[in-house]
Amino acid sequence: MGDGSLRAGQATLSDMTTTDIRALIDRHRPTLTAAIAAVTSRASWNPYKESPSTKIHGAEKPKAGKAAFAARLNTRYLIDQPGITAWSGEEVSPFTRQPLGITYPVSDPAALIAAAAAAMPAWRKTDSATRIALCLEMVERLYARNFEMAHAVMHVAGQSYIQAFSGSGPNALDRGIEALAYAAKAMADVTPTATWQRPFGNENVSLDKTYVMVPRGVGLVICCASFPTWNAYPAIFANLATGNPTIVKPHPIAILPLAIVVDVCRQTLADFGFDPNLVTLAVDTSAAPVAQRFIDHPAVQIVDFTGSPRYGAHLERTVTGKLLFTETAGVNSVVIESTANLAETARAIGRSAALFSAQMCTSPQTVFIPAGGIRAGDGHATFGDVANAIVAAVDEVANDPATAAGVMGAIQGQVSIDVIDHLTDALQVRPGAQIIRRASPYPHPEFAEARTLTPLIAIVDKTCADLYGEERFGPVLFLVAAQDGDAAVAEATGLARTRGAIATYLYSIDEDFIARSTDAYEEAGANLSINLHGSMWINFAAAYSDYHVSGLNPAGNACLADLAFVAARFRIVQRRRPVGQPGHS
Repeated sequence: MGDGSLRAGQATLSDMTTTDIRALIDRHRPTLTAAIAAVTSRASWNPYKESPSTKIHGAEKPKAGKAAFAARLNTRYLIDQPGITAWSGEEVSPFTRQPLGITYPVSDPAALIAAAAAAMPAWRKTDSATRIALCLEMVERLYARNFEMAHAVMHVAGQSYIQAFSGSGPNALDRGIEALAYAAKAMADVTPTATWQRPFGNENVSLDKTYVMVPRGVGLVICCASFPTWNAYPAIFANLATGNPTIVKPHPIAILPLAIVVDVCRQTLADFGFDPNLVTLAVDTSAAPVAQRFIDHPAVQIVDFTGSPRYGAHLERTVTGKLLFTETAGVNSVVIESTANLAETARAIGRSAALFSAQMCTSPQTVFIPAGGIRAGDGHATFGDVANAIVAAVDEVANDPATAAGVMGAIQGQVSIDVIDHLTDALQVRPGAQIIRRASPYPHPEFAEARTLTPLIAIVDKTCADLYGEERFGPVLFLVAAQDGDAAVAEATGLARTRGAIATYLYSIDEDFIARSTDAYEEAGANLSINLHGSMWINFAAAYSDYHVSGLNPAGNACLADLAFVAARFRIVQRRRPVGQPGHS
């Protein structure tokens, strides 16, 4: 792309601030250039360290981050934003089962929207290079607070410390930077001026044309509870980079991480002379949700939603005349047609089912296995052999409390416990179902009161499609007998088409089978991983390389991230006039 998106300068800023902005653009240019190169090549690139090791960060940063989190408990989180009418907070740690005691400003929706709309004209006229550089400065400052963020995510979402540090820190920030790279590419593609000439009869018409990128309007980002930052960053930065102020609405049981994000964004904007009300926090409660009041307001023109399929489908049906991006969930499937190493395949599936207690949008849920068994290495494995291998792989994680704590973390909310309890009751009385591994708590070695649950595993037949064919947000694996591998693929892709799927997995050593299966997955809009084993979690999605959600099935209409995720957040307005006309410059 070159540096087409890096046109510095901002006429309304003071000379000192203009100098600072130019220095900021120069400082962040290498990151943006590398990110654009990464999304073009799809190669591996990461600007920040994913490990919390003291060998990387020293001994003081982890202590300081934990202390910063502890200092927040039982206090007001002071964010000086418009329209504050009350203070509220209902977060409870899944590890301690105790309220965090943090309250946040509750602002009148109309006041937040008015403040965002007032901040928008100056932000629109700020060049794209400045907007992107400010976003990258926000990213850098957020990474500097990542130890604090890790504890915040742990104690609202239930992620293990390691996962909260990496998955909700650098990996999430990567997704935000990825959106900035696409925003830069999309905006750089719009040439600002052109001279156009063409003969009409005896007259040669010559026009000067100007093309102006105009943002859509105020953006609303509705965040999920289990991964509050991972989906929020792309939407926030895609909005800001393209000129749209953003109101961030966290889930009421997971506010703290987004309060930190909004705090950092506002401070960064203020430090460089911009209106901090370009980013505000919309706090509500479970009993009195407020999202619809924002959605219904005509100034709100962009809605990003991550959360339940039911509310996502409601938004897709009812939001009209606005830009809507959704990521919900689906029935992520695994097909095991054959394998070179049954133990390794079972371990890959079992570990991914245990990761964060299957509270991830990429967690596998339904495993299809040929009823007659599979080819395994040089021999044959029965359906029962495959089932037992998966149970053993889950037990390897679940039966070691230290391993379980690092992998499974805690169950965020009672709702997931209820899901598994209800499934257990249903499976026990359902013909065609057999529980082969019961879900049970594991003892967390650090937090005695932690809400934990190891995976439930059940063998079910097709009469139980109402159970395995719906997304179950909790640790469960259904093992389903299929007539053969082709039938397994047909059912897996059928679920993706009708119920949605964010990630699907296929294991086979038959290249002909793989080749004839891939069309079905593509037509279902299901991103597919084939024969993944080893140390990388099979449900790991790499920013800059892996597209997350296809937008082609009911699991969501948006992709994190591609050009379509950012390009529609601005439109192009043009003006034209004859060359040399009085007043022409």
